[in-house]
Parts: sequence; structure tokens; C-alpha cells
Amino acid sequence: MPNVTFDHYYRYDELTRILNECATEFPNLARVQSIGKSHEGRDVWVATLTNSATGSDKEKPAFWIDGNIHASEVSPASACMYFINYLLTRYGSDADVTRALDTRAFYICPRVNPDGAELALADNPKIIRSSTRPYPYDEEPLEGLTYQDIDGDGRALSMRIVDPHGTWKAHPEEPRLLIQREPTETGGTYYRVLPEGPIKNYDGALITVARDKEGLDLNRNFPHGWKHEAEQPGAGPYPASEPEVRNLVAFISAHPNITGGVAFHTFSGVLLRPYDGKSDDEFPAEDLWTYKKIGEKGTQISGYPNISVFHEFKYHPKTSITGSFDEWMYEHIGVFAWTVEIWSPQMRAGIEKYKYIEWYREHPVEDDLKLLKWNDEKLGGKGYVNWYKFQHPQLGEVELGGWDVAYCWRNPPPEQLESELALFPKWLLWQSLISPKLELHDASVKNLGEGNYRVRVVAQNAGWLPTYITKKALERKAVRGVIVELELPEGATLETGKMREDIGQLEGRAYKGPAVSVWDEDPTNDRAKCEWTIRAPKGATLKIVARHERAGTVRCQLALA
Repeated sequence: MPNVTFDHYYRYDELTRILNECATEFPNLARVQSIGKSHEGRDVWVATLTNSATGSDKEKPAFWIDGNIHASEVSPASACMYFINYLLTRYGSDADVTRALDTRAFYICPRVNPDGAELALADNPKIIRSSTRPYPYDEEPLEGLTYQDIDGDGRALSMRIVDPHGTWKAHPEEPRLLIQREPTETGGTYYRVLPEGPIKNYDGALITVARDKEGLDLNRNFPHGWKHEAEQPGAGPYPASEPEVRNLVAFISAHPNITGGVAFHTFSGVLLRPYDGKSDDEFPAEDLWTYKKIGEKGTQISGYPNISVFHEFKYHPKTSITGSFDEWMYEHIGVFAWTVEIWSPQMRAGIEKYKYIEWYREHPVEDDLKLLKWNDEKLGGKGYVNWYKFQHPQLGEVELGGWDVAYCWRNPPPEQLESELALFPKWLLWQSLISPKLELHDASVKNLGEGNYRVRVVAQNAGWLPTYITKKALERKAVRGVIVELELPEGATLETGKMREDIGQLEGRAYKGPAVSVWDEDPTNDRAKCEWTIRAPKGATLKIVARHERAGTVRCQLALA
């Protein structure tokens, strides 16, 4: 494996080099291709991992993984690279990895949005939400506070300003920590808190925080559920308008063998599933049951809770997220897709019953004290900066300090990165191995005499999931059944049957009960049969291909003896 470590975050050139070195070192297992360009013209790379000696990736069930669609969320790219390393270095020694690469394929896009990541990782970083393309207006803000490192120490922190009408005061026992003053409290020292940065055209009274010129959110630009800017900020002018999203939509749509997907994001320490904009009651029951089973396995392996976006991850109770990747994958493609929010300082600090979004609206001060203790004991104090005086060019004397968000909130601190990334490979591998897997249960010939032969093929789904993956896929007519085709030898004729036949979908084991009971039945609905009568010269060879977009392709040859 190339010299790859997980104690820092990769910029574009280093990431590109490592991917290409993987393909060079493991030519039978890895291939790297560009699936398109970013807004600024950078190649967006996808690594295809499978054992090419056992067949083409397109003839195997495949699993999609991506990261870094949001600019500053750079640990997701590391999660993808970590999984690539995990697969390549364990092939031949780990039974599950070997089986997965022999019988399945992986499409891994570590950095969906390279432009935004380069801004976030620059020597003088700029933090935006997603793409660097100006939206909705191509103009710089003329006024307001811009979030940036103003004192040149390489950190963008917070500013506190003494203000008798401020919301915040120092904690009586821990002066580093600011807490809310009581609603009727007066007579103390109070502060107004703002992001660190300069203020354009300050009038001496009013301070607004300038909106980024780059206002896109690429994870609101996917086709399903797309809404206009007035309803969903950052969604773009039309569905898949942005090249980074079009790259993914085009690639995934052109690879119907994809059976599921995970998009890595930060942060919250949670496994998110659809729906984003409606209740679980709207699911086909079987799909919801299966989503929950996959999520339970993820929780068992990673320790992250698995939840519904709509029910437990709303930014506001009256609004919902739309136009996201995972819901597009489920609704349009008909596969189970997840968003993994890597990293939670709260969880690392030992905060129990932590509720993701709600925590930022309301939580006990004891949680903040636990976080400060975690910073002091586990981060060596590097995560929280004690307040210090600074002469602000517009505001005069202020104090800078507070959490170094870039260091320990937005992504894991580099020294804790690898331990966080190690939580996910076994779940990703497991999801690939539950895919449907087409096999031939039986392929036989019976000599009927006088040059006539009866040929029978029984196709079998050896996977846990059904060949169609979801009931939503059936509803959307997103997937064909198993197709069986004959190739007749020279001089042969087909007397009964069809040269190409759709024998339907094959069930898996996903909807069986946990234990045998008096109510259980176990029919062979994971198999389907195809029969023909052929007239052919004795000794000729008949070729048969059975294929399913999501379950793979199998071939056999039968001698007509």
C-alpha cells in the first residue's frame, strides 16, 4: 500500500497521488477514473475496487461510498481513503474482504467537492458550505462581518465584546465558559458574542453577519425533492444544476448494479436514513423494517445511533431537508442509502442522551463543563482558547477565544482521526455482502432422443436482500427481473421456449422471522426456473447467460450429449 497515514487531512494533489498509487500497486483490485470536473475544473475521482480476475465490476453487485460534498467536511474524504486502504491491505487475509472483492464491487468517491475542500484546507482557510460557485448572486457582500482569522494566528475563533445588553456572562466557577444571563438579571458584566472577523462598512451601531457569496448547498441539489431557493436555501437553480452533483447522478444512474450507498459527512456521531421530509409511515413496511435492521447493525459495529432525519434530525421543527443524496438514492434508484455524520465532541466528552440538533437549542451547563474537561484532559487544552485581548480594526478592544471549531468540532482532531475512521469499515463491508447475489442452482440437459434435448436452468438468489432491493424500486419500476438468454450452437433450433426470457425477481432472506415458529413458511421464492426444448447436433455446446442488474451475471455451458 502507498505511504498513507491518517493523522492529517489530504489536500487535492496528495489525495490524487495516493489514489493513483493504489491503482498502480494493486492493478488487479483497483482502478481510478475521473467521473467529471468540478466547478473550477478539478477531476472528481472514483476508485473502483473488485477482483478483476473474477469478472467485471459491472457484472457484480456494487456498493457506492462518497465523502466531502460539503467543503469543510474533510474527514469524510479520509473515511473513504481509510476504507480503500482497509480493503486493499486485507485482501487474501480477511475472509469477508476477500469474498467481497471476489464477488462484489465498490465505487468510492473520496472527494465529491474538491474546490470547497481546497478552500477549507488552504494555508489561510475560508469556510463555505459547499461549491465555490457564486450563488444566488455573483457579488461580494458590501457590508457585515466576515468570519475569518483576523489576528493572523491561523485560527478563526469567537469575539466577545463587553455590552450591558449582551446575552452572555462568565460562569462563576469556570470563567472561560460563557453562560446565559437570567432573563431579569442586571448589574453584572455581560458580553455580546460574534464570530472572529472584520466588519465591512461598520456604522458604529449595527452589526450583521455577511452571507457567503458562495451560497450553494450541494446536498440540496439532488433531483428528488428539489425545491426552489425560497423553500430550500442553497438548492441551486434547478435539480442537478451543479457539476459535482451531476457527476454523481450520471455515474450512479449508469451503474444499475449499485445496490446501496453511504455518504460521509460531519458532524454529530449518527447514522441518518430517509425520509428527510416525511414520516416513517410513508415507507413500504418491508423497506422500513430493512432500513432499521441495517441501521441496527451499524449501531452495533460503530456505536453511532441510527435515526430518521425527519423524526430526529430537523434543524427546525417546522422545516425539513429536501434534495439530499440519500433520499434521491432511495426514491429514484430504489436502494438503501445512508448519511453518516462522523464525529461528536459531545459523545467523546461522555455526554449521555445527546440529541444531535436539539442539543444546540437547549442543554444543561454541565455538558459544557464536561466538554471543557475533555478539552483539557484529552486535547491538551488545544481545543478551547482562553480569552485574550485584541484591538479590532472596527470595534476597538475585544477579546478573542472560545472553541477552535476547525480543530476539534467540524472534523476530528488529527490525532483522534484514525480511531474515528476505524468505526466504519466493517459496516460498509457488511452492507456490500447483504446484496443479492445471482447463482445457478441447477443447469441440466436431458436427451429426449432424435436430436431433441430438454434444457433446464434454475436461477438462485444467494444474497440476503431480494434482487430488487426495495419495494420502492418495484413501485418505481426501477429494476428488471432476472434475464436468461440462450446462445444456440451452429445447426440448432429452438423448439419451445424463448431465446431471452425475464423470469422475474428473486426474494432473499431479509424478510424471514428471527426464529422458526408455527406461522413461518419458507417457499422457494428465491429461485426461478426456465426450460427449453432444443433440436441440435449431438455433442454441440449450448451457452446460457443469466443476469440481473443488481444481482450480477452468471454464465454456463452445457454439452448436448
